[in-house]
Amino acid sequence: MTARQEALPGDLKMWVLILSELAVFGAGLLAFLALRLGDPAGFAEAQSHLHRLGAGVNTMVLVTSGWLAAVAVEAARAGQRWHLRAGLGLAVLLGAVFLTLKIQEYAALWAQGISFESHAFYLFHMLLTGFHAAHVLAGMVLLALVAGLATPRAVEAGAAFWHMVDLVWVLLFPVVYLL
Repeated sequence: MTARQEALPGDLKMWVLILSELAVFGAGLLAFLALRLGDPAGFAEAQSHLHRLGAGVNTMVLVTSGWLAAVAVEAARAGQRWHLRAGLGLAVLLGAVFLTLKIQEYAALWAQGISFESHAFYLFHMLLTGFHAAHVLAGMVLLALVAGLATPRAVEAGAAFWHMVDLVWVLLFPVVYLL
């Protein structure tokens, strides 16, 4: 193995943050699944009010943004500042699309009189997806900052956080919207 293959991309502090955030999301998902076992019919009924197609589109949006962040990392390593900034800029733009669709989803639920008080499903749906949305917003700010720095190490760290955001959504989507 070369030194580059052995080195952790980005920054160790970022990886500690990522692992701790994954632990928090994992605990939330486990609590959600445990409650679901106690009320499968209630959870299924509540879930039927979600917009699965919109959540599927949001999945594609985030996966595409993750690919753009990976492209930006390669561009940073190759010294292609314009390409890395374009990739990160488009990833941020797709993050905004994700948040817009998420806000529309919440508004549609509230228009139906559904809130976090309606059922435990909605409490966990809004907590988990809302916490995730906050991470999307934080990731957008982080990607914008590292695009300005344009160093491979900074871009790797920002992309690693963004990939964590993608991973969490890829776990949330089936558990909250499809199961």
